[in-house]
Amino acid sequence: MLSYPNIDPVIFSLGPLHVRWYGLMYVLGFSAAYYLVNRQIRTRKLERWASHFENLNFVLILGLIIGARLGYALFYNFPYYREHPAEIIAVWQGGMSFHGALLGTIAGGIIYCLKNRLDFWQGADLYVVTIPIGLGFGRLGNFINGELFGRVSDVPWAMVFPYGGPQPRHPSQLYECFLEGIVLFVLLWFIKDKKMPTGYLLAFFLILYGLFRSFVELFREPDSQLGFVLAQLTMGQLLSGCMILAGAAIIAFRRKRFSAL
Repeated sequence: MLSYPNIDPVIFSLGPLHVRWYGLMYVLGFSAAYYLVNRQIRTRKLERWASHFENLNFVLILGLIIGARLGYALFYNFPYYREHPAEIIAVWQGGMSFHGALLGTIAGGIIYCLKNRLDFWQGADLYVVTIPIGLGFGRLGNFINGELFGRVSDVPWAMVFPYGGPQPRHPSQLYECFLEGIVLFVLLWFIKDKKMPTGYLLAFFLILYGLFRSFVELFREPDSQLGFVLAQLTMGQLLSGCMILAGAAIIAFRRKRFSAL
């Protein structure tokens, strides 16, 4: 068994202001995405995207935050927020859903692209290859916070988490950091310049993330307020299964459109 490092979630404090590792991870993720998307736009000389870059980023971040919070309320704790709807806006209390964030970001991107006559599929491919960086940093933040830990285990690298009781558990946040962050980014970045229909990178992201997340959920402790929602399936696995199906549908749809050109 390994010892949990017990890193202080607060990096430093200035009076009532507390700078936390988890918040820093969000900043690092957004900054990396900003840099890499901008680099792709400049390298490919995509002038139209360059002129909309800042405004689109604002819309996507707004969609991400709204979607993440609404997704958590709807998918993971609906009975509570049905009784306390005013608390949905209390994001400082915690509770964000990646699947909700993804839906919110996609919805924001579609609306912006339709309004400004931009190719949504091209834009999605530009941004989606950078998402795993934010995911990786986010899972590191979860690990530092000692949250979203794994199931009880006797593997040599199991850890006793401060909020997980006395039994050692899988450090599933690190599994997710590796698969959904490092591995997924390397795969998408490697194939991003291959000749393929636009929208395929988005589809590959949906499928690969769905597979990786479904696998890691086998080691991650189900949310206490939900448990297993269908037989031995968690909410994360059900939502990830929908992602896999959506990715397959996009490939079929875009292949047909690409062949007709």
